[in-house]
Amino acid sequence: MGLRDLAELVRAPAALSVPGDTVAGAAAAGGLRRSTPGLMAASVCLYWGGMAANDWADRELDARERPERPIPSGRVTPRQALLTAAGLTAAGVGLAALAGGRRALAVAAPLAAAVWAYDVWAKNTPAGPAVMAACRGLDVLLGASGGHVKRAVPSALTVAAHTYTVTALSRHEVSGATPALPLATLAGTLSLAATTVGSSVAAGSLAAWYAVGYGGAQARAAADPSAGRIRAAVGAGITDLPQLQGALTARAGSPAYGLGLALVAPLARRLARKVSPT
Repeated sequence: MGLRDLAELVRAPAALSVPGDTVAGAAAAGGLRRSTPGLMAASVCLYWGGMAANDWADRELDARERPERPIPSGRVTPRQALLTAAGLTAAGVGLAALAGGRRALAVAAPLAAAVWAYDVWAKNTPAGPAVMAACRGLDVLLGASGGHVKRAVPSALTVAAHTYTVTALSRHEVSGATPALPLATLAGTLSLAATTVGSSVAAGSLAAWYAVGYGGAQARAAADPSAGRIRAAVGAGITDLPQLQGALTARAGSPAYGLGLALVAPLARRLARKVSPT
């Protein structure tokens, strides 16, 4: 398994959206702390582990629908994918414990369990979008674990709601959808952007950027709900998440960190042209 194969297996560029969960959670819980960088690394490992577990669990389906992926193409064996997933998950939980102690471990352990539950069970059930939304919400709370966790709950719910829309769309990446689905998720996106504005100019600007980027992709999918357009909307939901995280961070009183998070989005889109985030 080469480095490019590994990058495709774990959807490496998509992980650029993960540290923003930690920063948004920490900002809402009272500010970034010494534990924040370690918790960011833990979140990335858990995310990458989940992506590898996803491909391992979907290997037979991908052989029919997406044979270019690492496992069905023969570039990565199922055993390699499973070991990668398990190793990254263990690393993520361990890093969380080292960085944030028992409070972080109390969030990281159920987060890891939720990630695996989604991959091996919930993904293809009606519960799939809700379980994935819970994963990202817990990821925000992991970032908040060193501070006032309750203050971060609104931010966690916002990221979870965004994730629900992306996951609902992703279930139609291969088959396409009817216009009703992207129209419904677009309504949710615009509502999230509106509620994130607050009284901060920075938060309002970033929320508008998020609405235009991800919302525009959903509007195009509503006009043409083919598989390609739906997949593009899913990709936008992943790569434009940093703007929403940035808006939440700015609203919590850290506009500089919020702007820094948002600037990750253009880099994520550029890398997504080389390694698909979906």
